[in-house]
Amino acid sequence: MDIIAKFHGSCRAQIRRLLVITGMVVAVMVVFQSFSLVTNKGSIVMMVVGNSNTSVVNMSTLTKIDVAVASDEERLEPDMDRGLTVGVENYPNDSFYKLKGENSFNKGVTDDKSLNMGYVTSSDNSSTETKAMEIEHGRLEKVEKVGSTYNFDDDPKATAGLELGGVQNRASPGDFTAEVEKLDANSTASESISAANLSSTADVRQTTESQPMNPKVSKQPPASIPTNTLSAADISTLKRWNRRPTSISKMDLLLLQSRVSSRSMRPSSSSVRDRELLSAKVEIENAPVSWNTPGLHASVFRNVSIFKRSYELMESILKVYIYKEGEKPIFHQPIMRGIYASEGWFMKLMEGNRKFVVRDPKKAHLFYLPFSSQKLRIALSEQKLRNHQDLQNYLKTYVKTISSKYRFWNRTGGTDHFVVACHDWAPKFTGQHLRNCIKALCNADVSKGFKIGMDTSLPVTYIRSAEAPLDNLGGNPPLKRSTLAFFAGRMHGYLRPILLNFWENKVDDMKIFGPMPHDVEGKRIYREHMKNSKYCICARGYEVHTPRVVEAIFYECVPVIISDNYVPPFFEVLNWEAFSVFVQEKDIPNLRNILLSIPEERYLAMQSRVKKVQKHFLWHKKPEKYDIFHMVLHSIWYNRLFNTRTK
Repeated sequence: MDIIAKFHGSCRAQIRRLLVITGMVVAVMVVFQSFSLVTNKGSIVMMVVGNSNTSVVNMSTLTKIDVAVASDEERLEPDMDRGLTVGVENYPNDSFYKLKGENSFNKGVTDDKSLNMGYVTSSDNSSTETKAMEIEHGRLEKVEKVGSTYNFDDDPKATAGLELGGVQNRASPGDFTAEVEKLDANSTASESISAANLSSTADVRQTTESQPMNPKVSKQPPASIPTNTLSAADISTLKRWNRRPTSISKMDLLLLQSRVSSRSMRPSSSSVRDRELLSAKVEIENAPVSWNTPGLHASVFRNVSIFKRSYELMESILKVYIYKEGEKPIFHQPIMRGIYASEGWFMKLMEGNRKFVVRDPKKAHLFYLPFSSQKLRIALSEQKLRNHQDLQNYLKTYVKTISSKYRFWNRTGGTDHFVVACHDWAPKFTGQHLRNCIKALCNADVSKGFKIGMDTSLPVTYIRSAEAPLDNLGGNPPLKRSTLAFFAGRMHGYLRPILLNFWENKVDDMKIFGPMPHDVEGKRIYREHMKNSKYCICARGYEVHTPRVVEAIFYECVPVIISDNYVPPFFEVLNWEAFSVFVQEKDIPNLRNILLSIPEERYLAMQSRVKKVQKHFLWHKKPEKYDIFHMVLHSIWYNRLFNTRTK
């Protein structure tokens, strides 16, 4: 028996030893294979997420490769295709692919559906062979220098020196290439996740609403880029672009994160209104898919079913209390004309509303502080207030007044209160004592404290006639718009002089001007340019916002937004990439080529959606369903819903 017991013990020991050795061997093999994928200088099979195609690429001299995951939730009409989204922030920053070489310049094109990977370059001695990792029809064009410009043709082979998403040399190509490489030296990789169509945690369910179409890429004509000299100031500005802006993809992720994890304060006590909001939130998150949405177009929304249900509940539930405290002209006196008119029109229509406004604050879900940021600024210029701190102290005194008279501010710390402010300085003088409020701001700069998911971006509407705000609405049909792109404006800020330096009087189809006359004829010419252009350039001024975004929509021109870190209006619900183009500031040198590379089908789809989204940006003396007044109020309601917390 002892012999048998010893034999069994010996067997068990050997088996355990064998299992340990086997486990170590498997672990070593796994680690070895993992490292071999990174260090192997031979061929590697690159699998593309969301597509069954694979490509084999020689990695021996690969400079850089990035992967962009295309979003599958873009909402299009059945007759609209998924064309190219070019030079925009549809993917994380690293979805622009770089091929190093001599005489570098930019191209910034990504395919929002079919092109999931960029171009890879490998060189042998003095020759350069560029292989395009194509899925369906992704192509790389040949670069040919002709005189002082660079031309593109449709040869899939490329010469050395294509750099996507960088900065174009306008002096000698060799000199400025060094500047570009300095800009790129400290670049960091960004996450390659696209959440472009998520507006809440419930949006994932809505993929059935989208109707993806097979993209059709049209052959594009040759494009050229001027190479005039850059000033020292331009070089200085371009160096600042080394800091990566917050892309649209990252903004989408911030929005999603805000929905999952609220940053608002917990109330000191629970209320019936809080429970009503939480109940409405659950209904919105579980909104049924809406196939019939009269007055709404699914293609311009992130999730039309969620928006529709949210809007319905807003109409049936929402009540707003407007504080009567505050002296004119800073309070209760709207300005209805000019570049900051949005805050005035909202104040006027809100104070005159009988559907949402209640006299009993106990019945209110939201509390409106009806002051004018423009009037505050005027008070400073008239020396009634001496400096910026005085503006903040003025609002601090107002908050003390209402918090001592009413209990509602103290219950939530101001999280159920809101302001609507359009002046450039509004983020500064509302950022301290009103920091917990929901702020509807024209100056929606995510790099300067704008909180996506809590604050909302207010459209900048330049109202020239308070009596007829809809005069001259509309523009020419898309096929009768002979100008590729148009811009005119004062040289506010650092960006516009660079835009003119590159494109003023360079090519006939780019109508890029400085300030136009402000007389009747000058205004008429300005309108006609917008009505006759395919794309309207919306370049930032002193701050990120500009009235040209709404003007472009007003005249049915596709907006081209060149303003890093700008959160576009109604970002919570609208799918901006369906009807506009986002171009990073550093890609201004390649602006014309970016626009020319958009297929005609894609342009027609975007222009059609501009007309469909237009109704959401129009002021009416008597508010209409889904107009800009209701959209602003809805964004405030929507953000309040998803930030409501119980005790």
